[in-house]
Amino acid sequence: MKTKSFILALFVGILTVSCVSTRSTIKNIDDNAPEPILTKDGWFLLTEFSKDKKYGYDKDYPINVFYKSVADEDINPKRFLDALTGPKGETISYKKIESCCPFPSKRNEMGAGLLDIYEITWPGLAKPIRLYFNIYEKGYLFVPKGFGLKKSQ
Repeated sequence: MKTKSFILALFVGILTVSCVSTRSTIKNIDDNAPEPILTKDGWFLLTEFSKDKKYGYDKDYPINVFYKSVADEDINPKRFLDALTGPKGETISYKKIESCCPFPSKRNEMGAGLLDIYEITWPGLAKPIRLYFNIYEKGYLFVPKGFGLKKSQ
């Protein structure tokens, strides 16, 4: 029985490691990007709109929100999404629905990271929108196409 457990654990470990590519396909990581500024409302101060229709919508162009400790892993996507509205100022709702797309990362003890996928809706939106977030790496932050920007109080 111990042999079967060991073989199963070994198989799962090998399978997990083999699923991570040795090269990242993410195109918009930038370690020189400035740390995001928080507004008094607690969300990220976003000032520019993306010109790239892939930004956030494509796994190779995720929103790179970076975090400093595991305890904060979900806080930066929330800070980013809390700054957004629908295109006409609609209040958005969001939820994390899954993680996917393993990639190599030096910012994780395991040597790999996953992208988080959030589903976003607002009143009148026909089909939910899915955005990809990378919590391990840095990049310049923009408002994705199809979204508006919340006004600070």
